[in-house]
Amino acid sequence: MDESEFLQEYDPTAYEPLSVAVDLVLMTVVDGAPAALLVRRADHPHLGRWALPGGFVKPDESLDDAAHRVLATRAHMQGAWVEQLYSFGAVDRDPRMRIVSIAYFALLPAERFAAALTAAPELMLATIAVPWAGETGGPVEARGPDGAALPLAFDHADILGLAMLRLRGKLDYSAVAFALLPDLFTLRALQDVHEAILGTPLNKPAFRRRMLDRGWLEPTGKRETGASFRPAELFRHRTNV
Repeated sequence: MDESEFLQEYDPTAYEPLSVAVDLVLMTVVDGAPAALLVRRADHPHLGRWALPGGFVKPDESLDDAAHRVLATRAHMQGAWVEQLYSFGAVDRDPRMRIVSIAYFALLPAERFAAALTAAPELMLATIAVPWAGETGGPVEARGPDGAALPLAFDHADILGLAMLRLRGKLDYSAVAFALLPDLFTLRALQDVHEAILGTPLNKPAFRRRMLDRGWLEPTGKRETGASFRPAELFRHRTNV
């Protein structure tokens, strides 16, 4: 039997069906704390709970295409660079059937979320509270504007927790923090992002010396506007480093 004959006789119903979904972890920093975009579920299961924007992968689309479709239709955002974070496939993660979710991850400046939040009232930029120190890992909490914990759907507390763990792990050796900042930023803003991700204060002189010594920063000669005191110098990230 050659391959064409094998495929003609192959029975795709010989195995139990399995569905694949994508979930988007779209993160930023707001008021000195990490935050992620969540959507309130309008259907069962977990009706009324908060979830990551997600959806099922269609039979005729790739995982990346599904992620960008969900980005546009569920998160109401365009042009964000998303990359795969991890696969979540616990047998009981969804009460409907066996569903494997491929989580995608993106870091964005806070202002990128404004249009989406205005267009879709079911969306919320929720603060992420991390109950573990360093790179211990584990689920996290999502909190609303009043500081109360939001009930999360499925295993999305674990997905958000892994995103925070990955972010903390990459912070020291990569330039991920710059994805959370506008094109021009102050050293204070850069330190705020690091402190928000790490969940701990940093020594100001030591932090600035380390950032400048790495060669990642390019001074612009410009200064911030609207400051009460002496305006701070603005920098940009050397994208070719």
